[in-house]
Amino acid sequence: MEPQQSHQSLESLARELAALPPSLGPVRLIGIDGHAGSGKSTFAGRLAEVLGASVLHLDDVATHEELFGWEERLRAQVLEPLAAGRPAHWAPYDWVARRFGPERVLEPAPVLLIEGVGAGRAALRPRLARLLWMETAREQSWQRGRNRDGRELSDFWDGWERAERAHFSNDPSRPFADTLVRESGTGYEWTSGARATPGTSASVTGSDELPRA
Repeated sequence: MEPQQSHQSLESLARELAALPPSLGPVRLIGIDGHAGSGKSTFAGRLAEVLGASVLHLDDVATHEELFGWEERLRAQVLEPLAAGRPAHWAPYDWVARRFGPERVLEPAPVLLIEGVGAGRAALRPRLARLLWMETAREQSWQRGRNRDGRELSDFWDGWERAERAHFSNDPSRPFADTLVRESGTGYEWTSGARATPGTSASVTGSDELPRA
């Protein structure tokens, strides 16, 4: 496939998302969920670049003590202000210093991508204009994450895997996804519609770089 065709394919998904009705005040909130290590961050970055949109990483909202207990903080700091058409003021968590860092501002832009494990949780779905799921197998995703982070974070990953299993057992996201995104040799393929039941896949391609997270 020619590079220009690849770029156009990614643009087609971006146009589809940008044409959705606002879901959070003036904002089209797009959730990108999947297992840890499935490639959400890399995909979100590429899609945001084409959309001219910002990305909110749930890794910046979670903490060591609250891997999935960030719902109220996200609601108060980000969702409610944006729903009212106001800038959101929030503080990202520093995983090394184990404290929240300097405040950042999110403007109520037309499109905002929110990516991370739990982006499609039940409490967030009514606020989403679209839910995308990275269709990478759980064990493959986790092994990729472990390989990326090295042995020094092995204990963290042991705890993370237990927490993620419990989260998706109690609050699954994939059954509610509108679009399934799969990695391919040239980038990505996606399937949308009817809760992403089997159908025509459109090519969403980019570089061959291995996704980060």
